[in-house]
Amino acid sequence: MSLPWAEGQSEISIADYVRIKAASPDLVLLDVREPYELAMAAVTGALHIPMQTIPARIAEIPREVPVAVICHHGARSMAVVNYLRKAGFENTINLAGGIHAYANEADGSIPLY
Repeated sequence: MSLPWAEGQSEISIADYVRIKAASPDLVLLDVREPYELAMAAVTGALHIPMQTIPARIAEIPREVPVAVICHHGARSMAVVNYLRKAGFENTINLAGGIHAYANEADGSIPLY
């Protein structure tokens, strides 16, 4: 599988995510925020698996396509990327700035919280 980002890269900017998503529609956005956060602000089409449930639900995360991971600001999603990479998911990347940056830079209809 060819990655749409540089091998070894740990995170991408919102602008890079938008560009990559346009060129690679199979790219999955994994939202690891809690359900109450998702109720406040969500990206349509994202796969939602709260961070604490990742180990139990790891089989739901696709291995055959690239996965960008998002949280509120980027810390939890980076921890999930590190966990997934140790579990053999080399196709994962953190979305720098999280939903906060996404709302500011890519989709102003998403509320900030």
